[in-house]
Amino acid sequence: MKLYILKAIEGVEEFYPWYDKSFGHLVRAESEIDARTIASRHCGDEGEHPWLDGNKTTCEELTSDGEEEHLMVDFALA
Repeated sequence: MKLYILKAIEGVEEFYPWYDKSFGHLVRAESEIDARTIASRHCGDEGEHPWLDGNKTTCEELTSDGEEEHLMVDFALA
């Protein structure tokens, strides 16, 4: 299995207004198509379509190479 990070592309209308939407997913899958399908099943009010569309979201395979970065946070604001 591979790890993929999917992110919303700024300016895509499905992600506005910002509330009740998901803007990123960290997914374990065999392929990019599988990763996009899994992300689309866990969407918010943006709907599943943007996660399946490479013009609306990015999908990058993660490796141990690369710069230091923050990849995920699980946060709830009350």
